[in-house]
Amino acid sequence: QVQLVESGGGLVQAGGSLRLSCAASGLTFSVYGMGWFRQAPGKEREFVASINWSGGRTYYADSVKGRFTISRDNAENTVYLQMNSLKSEDTAVYYCAADAVGSGRRWYADGYKYWGQGTQVTVSS
Repeated sequence: QVQLVESGGGLVQAGGSLRLSCAASGLTFSVYGMGWFRQAPGKEREFVASINWSGGRTYYADSVKGRFTISRDNAENTVYLQMNSLKSEDTAVYYCAADAVGSGRRWYADGYKYWGQGTQVTVSS
């Protein structure tokens, strides 16, 4: 049974930082591309960042480029999202997702095979 479990969300002031983690189990983590998505109230789920199977390729939404960093540790079956210079518009539920295609070049939610339950990030202004 595949499980993706996010952690690290919380309440932070604008300009602050958070580090999200997503621990994976039940799959061969090292061959999957991984992505982070977010969904704010009343809005559609949107792409945030993705990473290929090895960690050598990363991709970001324009809205987070230069502020967020995605990384992975295949030995720990974990993907991370370091979020710096947070803004109120970053407030959302953040989800990690696993893509059986390991390239990391997937920017739409439909292509991902497995999803976590999400973790809330709230940025106060």
